[in-house]
Amino acid sequence: MTIDRIEINPDVMLGKPVIRGTRVPVELIIRKLAEGATEADLLDAYPRLTRDDIHAALAYAADSLAHETIVLQPA
Repeated sequence: MTIDRIEINPDVMLGKPVIRGTRVPVELIIRKLAEGATEADLLDAYPRLTRDDIHAALAYAADSLAHETIVLQPA
């Protein structure tokens, strides 16, 4: 589902992951939710978004973090 809804295109928003067919970055959705916005708030502010788009953004962020490698420097 995430792959169908998330697009990375260097010609759109400098290649940031966006909701396919829009210029709404995944980062913006995650940030707004972290600031306390609700799904309804996002749907009102960005009429082209759907609930599935919001869920795909969350899944994309979770997948990105799951594959992140953290290198700790010895103390």
